[in-house]
Amino acid sequence: MRSQPSDHWQVGSAYERYVGRWSRHVAPAFLAWLDEPPGRRWVDVGCGTGALCSAIVERCAPAALTGVEPSGGFIAAARQALADRVDLRQGSAAAIPLPDDSVDVVVSGLVLNFLPDLPAALRESARVCTPGGTFGAYVWDYAGRMELMRHFWDAAVALDAAAVQWDEGRRFPICRPDALLGACAAAGFGAAETTAIEIATPFASFEDFWEPFLGGQGPAPAYAMSLDEQARNELRRTLRERLPAEDDGSIRMVARAWAVRATV
Repeated sequence: MRSQPSDHWQVGSAYERYVGRWSRHVAPAFLAWLDEPPGRRWVDVGCGTGALCSAIVERCAPAALTGVEPSGGFIAAARQALADRVDLRQGSAAAIPLPDDSVDVVVSGLVLNFLPDLPAALRESARVCTPGGTFGAYVWDYAGRMELMRHFWDAAVALDAAAVQWDEGRRFPICRPDALLGACAAAGFGAAETTAIEIATPFASFEDFWEPFLGGQGPAPAYAMSLDEQARNELRRTLRERLPAEDDGSIRMVARAWAVRATV
């Protein structure tokens, strides 16, 4: 029997083990593509445990950087990692705790698909950003080449047809280039464009791949932990059989993110 899974975002260490570590590889490539000059004022909306904020501090020489995040657990993890280098505030994308026209760049990493009201969040991004400023974001290619999650959901649906309703590739149509461009156009942003960012996601062993799903952070781990022990073990066995392991037991995968940038 299976309990009702839910998206859960509270435990920073479990999130880092699952997907935060991979976001930390996407963030520098995203910032290189964004190509903002030094001395800009930034806000990272939905900053999570601080992956994108860390990269901004290290690479972009910001004049100011604010991170906004609704999860208390994630904010605590970000504070521990970033100390006083970032102004971290608990808040939502639909009510960014900043004045009008107070930043030059609004960014968001792996967040847009989880926002309950994306148009409201984009309006807020426009409100806090100076005219002519930059909006940029990236999301996983859940339906395509975010392979660690794609393998998970393909195996889960093969065992339980009802699992398709929690599959991020189905749930999050915003995570496609045309949808990202459409959202920016609907918000009144100009000169929108997208690009693909691909990173390697190597796992030392099957357990290195599987254990992060037991942390319960995010849709796939929440689904895994909603299963009873027998069903979870069956999912584990099916994944082990399906994954492309090397002779030494390691597993090499690729994660693709879709990035978008536009002028506010």
